[in-house]
Amino acid sequence: MTDWNYPKTGLLLTGILAGATACHEEPKRPDRPNIVYIMTDDHTAQMMSCYDSRYMQTPNLDRIARDGVRFTNSFVANSLSGPSRACMLTGKHSCANRFFDNTTCVFDGSQQTFPKLLQAAGYQTAIVGKWHLESLPTGFDFWEILPGQGDYYNPDFVTQQGDTVRREGYVTNLITDDAIRWMDRQRDPSKPFCLLIHHKAIHRNWMADTCNLALYEDRTFALPENFFDDYAGRPAAAAQEMSIVRDMDMIYDLKMLRADRDSRLKSLYEQFLGRMNPEQRAAWDRFYGPVIEDFYARNPQGRELAEWKFTRYMRDYMKTVKSLDDNVGRVLDYLEEKGLLDNTLVVYTSDQGFYMGEHGWFDKRFMYEESMHTPLVMRLPAGYAARGDIDQMVQNIDYAPTFLELAGVEVPDDIQGRSLLPLLRGEKPADWRDALYYHFYEYPAEHMVKRHYGIRTDRWKLIHFYNDIDVWELYDLQNDPTEMHNLYGQPGTEEVTADLKRRLTALQEQYRDPVRFGSQYDKELPR
Repeated sequence: MTDWNYPKTGLLLTGILAGATACHEEPKRPDRPNIVYIMTDDHTAQMMSCYDSRYMQTPNLDRIARDGVRFTNSFVANSLSGPSRACMLTGKHSCANRFFDNTTCVFDGSQQTFPKLLQAAGYQTAIVGKWHLESLPTGFDFWEILPGQGDYYNPDFVTQQGDTVRREGYVTNLITDDAIRWMDRQRDPSKPFCLLIHHKAIHRNWMADTCNLALYEDRTFALPENFFDDYAGRPAAAAQEMSIVRDMDMIYDLKMLRADRDSRLKSLYEQFLGRMNPEQRAAWDRFYGPVIEDFYARNPQGRELAEWKFTRYMRDYMKTVKSLDDNVGRVLDYLEEKGLLDNTLVVYTSDQGFYMGEHGWFDKRFMYEESMHTPLVMRLPAGYAARGDIDQMVQNIDYAPTFLELAGVEVPDDIQGRSLLPLLRGEKPADWRDALYYHFYEYPAEHMVKRHYGIRTDRWKLIHFYNDIDVWELYDLQNDPTEMHNLYGQPGTEEVTADLKRRLTALQEQYRDPVRFGSQYDKELPR
């Protein structure tokens, strides 16, 4: 199991105040802190070296943690891209913001969000990059977003003017270019700002920038201990379709394209390649050509094939992270050069965690630790005392009230999250939450993870899988951190199970989740 408490080292960065030119006086810098919220897609803590140093180094992401705080118990409320983003924007669980899944929902842009409240309070607000909520953004002075999932190479962007424009280059670089351009040339420097930089990376199918294709090719990785999990006592886990061995596409995911070979997602991969310009495609083929030739010549089978797939997946994922880390460094350097860093809250997180071979999987969705847990690091504005690790349980519904309180904006009573500012001030509130609620809805759909809800405490996790099954799972996270042994119904667990069910019902009541009246009411009560 990943050690979420991997030790940190420190390095203090100092902002440099921008001076006035001889002929032009700079506008007065606003007193209220700026907010730069950087979010990636599917970045797991196992692949961020301030959490886990087994695989790769992420010096720029670590830089945020070293100069600020690292949350060691950070979680999402629904481990799926669109729902997670809706939770973040509204400060509410999926049952309250009504964006349950990626397949059936359109975000209601008329509802209350933290960018709207900041905007009303005098902040300039902007978002660049991935939106993935089906409707167009509201509450932003500036936005430029990827349609849907977006593309890694030469992606399209939807502009505020209603145009769709294609930009040449690699998507992580382009999003960062847009973010820096807006900060440097388009915002009003007399106003505080809130900028959301939302990346496509590190989403499937992990297409690295051409400059990073050759990286990590000498790296091999030990299979996770539960890579060949047999899912005994866990029928929902057995029914998924996110196995590296069984479900990872040889062409789409692993890039083993050859004219005489076919796969379910081959045509989609060919579309991605078709977006490349001649130089990009030539670099791509120079790298992958020999890899493809070697793979089909060796024709690995059985365990050898499983290990080859895992290794190829890990390398491609790490290469995609490398570009992301470099671009986070560009943003930090800009803020420092312009004297903005000490008056800016810099946040880095992902929309959820991801499996790097644990249980034999890729993807997310389950309430298990690897996907429910998400990295969260913050570099704090001057005046906030916290440094190092914060171990209280936090959730992505907490971001909205945090940003609002930081900006001096009253937090509406209907927001379900809790501001993290007391923790950032170095306080340890006695009444901080001791349990988290989770609810996943997207079934049947891609990867076939069954609907479920549950409660997580510091030691225990209770999950109810429902819809086409009725199965409970209970895990002792202290003695079984990899969640391999379902204890539900076993002698000696009666008392803890009853207590967790009572607390689970209380959380469902607190968040007004209709599922509390029965599994058939998971989205709404009958009219």
